[in-house]
Parts: sequence; structure tokens; C-alpha cells
Amino acid sequence: MMSQLLKTITIFSLITLTTFVYAQEQAMKNYKASYIEMNAAAGQTDNFATFLTNAAPLVKQTEPGTKLWFALQAPENKLAIFDIFVDEQARKAHFSGAVAGALNQHANTLVAEGWDNGVVANIHHSAVLSAKNPVDLYSGTTATYIKLKAAPGQGENLAALLSAAGSIVSETEPGTLFWVALQIDEDHFAIFDIFAGEAGREAHFAGKVAGLLNQKAAVLVEGGWADGVVANVNNFDILAIK
Repeated sequence: MMSQLLKTITIFSLITLTTFVYAQEQAMKNYKASYIEMNAAAGQTDNFATFLTNAAPLVKQTEPGTKLWFALQAPENKLAIFDIFVDEQARKAHFSGAVAGALNQHANTLVAEGWDNGVVANIHHSAVLSAKNPVDLYSGTTATYIKLKAAPGQGENLAALLSAAGSIVSETEPGTLFWVALQIDEDHFAIFDIFAGEAGREAHFAGKVAGLLNQKAAVLVEGGWADGVVANVNNFDILAIK
């Protein structure tokens, strides 16, 4: 009886683990993303930050297909928006929605180089390769966006590494509240993640995925680890989350 019970528990544990890993591998698969990095116009950094902070409730009220939306601020005058959409239709709805319309209306005042050159020219669309589903999302205070360019002929291999990384982050990094790997085109990729504080970020960059990327970067990433990964790390404070 006891041996049968232990066998049942073992089988159940394996099924649970397999289900968890599969769920993480499928997390946000086929979702779309966008990243916009903008510079505030002279003297408008605080006003631009306030505008983005106030936009989060409007996104929540009017954009059901926008799964996640982050307003971000870096030192000096750099601000950014990162968002995740359930599909391409939701992304198109976002860019024709109320927040995009309001930003268009105020861009000449708030954004260096205005709407066309300061906003539209800096939009980077991507597809989600893998993700860690968000946990304790609203405790997030800091974010990181990393741009990666595959070394010549290594686009598929870098995509494969990033596609496998979401489940590793989920299993090993409780301090990483959200993590997503993105493919912009055949050769360009990105990683976006959020943390409750610097301790979570430090743990992430000392973790398994960072170690794996460090190990493989000389082959997979143009510029290797130092110039191709670390040099492209952009850290932000989180202003608002949808």
C-alpha cells in the first residue's frame, strides 16, 4: 500500500512539473510587443513623466488586448513605453487608441523632435519568444531592456536559446517578477524584465540564464558579452503599470 502511494505521489509530482514547464514554455507565446524609447523636450521631463503615469489607467480602461503596459524613466531625460499585446489586432488597436492619440496631440510639447521623429521613428515591434508570467507585478520598481544583435548566421541559434530561457527564469528566479524574450527581426532581439528592487536585478544577472548567455555570447551575439550584451543594458525606474 505504502509503495503504491509513493509511486502515485511521484507520478503526480512528475505530471505537475511537466505541466508547469509546458505552461511556462507557452507563456505569452505568439503575443506581440512594442518598445518606444523617447527623449523629453527641454524642460519637459517631469511633465512627460506625469503624462505617462496618468496614461496607465486609460490603457486599462480602454485596451483589453493590451496585456501589459509599462511607463519607464531612465536618468536625465529618457523615457520609454513597453507593452505586450495578445495579438497583432490588439497592437494595432493600441496605436490607434486614446493614449496614442493623446501622445500624438502633446508630442510637440513633451517629446524632443515631436511625434514623427521623436516617437514613431523609435517604435520597435517584436514577437514574444518566451516569457516568465508576471508575479507580484505591482511591486515592481525597476526594469531592464537589453537589445541584442545576433552574430552573422546565428539568428536561429540565438532565438533558440532565448526561447528556452523563459522556463529557466520561472524555475530559478523568484526575484524576477516578469521576464520576456523578444524577436524584432531575423537578427535583432531583446530582453525585458522587471524587479522589485536592485537585489532582484543583481540576482538575475548572477543567475542561470545570464550565465548561459555569457557562456554563449562570443558565438551568438555580435560584440560578445561585454560589447554585445552588457553595453546594451538599459535600466529604468517604473512610473506606471497596466
